[in-house]
Amino acid sequence: MALNKNALIRYKTIDKCLQNNYRQWTLNDLIDACSDALYEYEGRTVNVSKRTVQLDIQMMRSDKLGYNAPIVVYNKKYYKYEDQDYSITDIPLNENDMNVLSETVEMLKQFKDFSLFSELGGIIQRLEDKVYTEKTDQSAIIHLDKNEKLKGLDHLDTLYQAILKKIVLKITYQSFKARKPSEVIFHPFILKEFNNRWFLVGKTGVEAKSSIITYALDRIINIDYDTSIAYTQQPFNGDKYYKDVIGVTVSNTRAERIEFWIDKKNSPYVITKPFHPSQRTIRETEDGVIFNILVQINFELERLILGFGDSIKVIKPKRLRDRMKQKLEKAAGFYKEEAQKTI
Repeated sequence: MALNKNALIRYKTIDKCLQNNYRQWTLNDLIDACSDALYEYEGRTVNVSKRTVQLDIQMMRSDKLGYNAPIVVYNKKYYKYEDQDYSITDIPLNENDMNVLSETVEMLKQFKDFSLFSELGGIIQRLEDKVYTEKTDQSAIIHLDKNEKLKGLDHLDTLYQAILKKIVLKITYQSFKARKPSEVIFHPFILKEFNNRWFLVGKTGVEAKSSIITYALDRIINIDYDTSIAYTQQPFNGDKYYKDVIGVTVSNTRAERIEFWIDKKNSPYVITKPFHPSQRTIRETEDGVIFNILVQINFELERLILGFGDSIKVIKPKRLRDRMKQKLEKAAGFYKEEAQKTI
């Protein structure tokens, strides 16, 4: 149920009044208190009617907001809490609340590597303690795909702070192809996550005149801040930069129209989870559906296509179709070799 700000202010004000057991509260007293509170918050006079406060009390008494406030009238005139220790700010959590909190805690814990969430971490811990104190038998309903052993996650906060505070980095990096690590000056722009891996995006060099570079966090060996070098103030829009790609590999080539066929069994999955936001359905065939996307041809696109095995066929462009054919023929050759060895 949506609540406006004024209603929440009135509920809080009525609650505060009824917690004061040293005074007797009439309906008019509560109206005046709500009016004063709204004036304090809004900076203007707000006329609170008798009917409004009566409806507020009725709402607080109900379970619509989970309050179930024990508001009673005595001497046919005065309002109070039957339970003197009651407050709407200290209501117990119901089972649904506990389920929601439990799953929320699990999701928030995914961000534990960022100092941005350091203060939140304490709140999460208290929430977790509360959840497990009141609810111990419920297993997680939402299971998030995560890899706690993934290398480089310990760099996340250092890199985040460098981007936030615009600090140049001195990074020791070794790609899978390199025989030994190298040290580079790096101007970090954004952190990007793809397929459960994290990447650092920015430019290299003292003056950051290079093209955009992407480093995988799991290949970073060491990071130092270099405050002696001025951070480059270059505009960078991650959404725009990755607009025409699947994954993180961006080239200088233009996006191309990729047309592909998916068999009838797997096409519903591609319809409900498109390869790319540009995906369009071209037409249905007897045995499947033809789609197209407008993207750059890169490693991640090829890996995605190969992942569908015999359920997909690239129609055009021809060079991508030929490349997929070569890869599949090579893969089929591996199985032929194994079969011959077992004969």
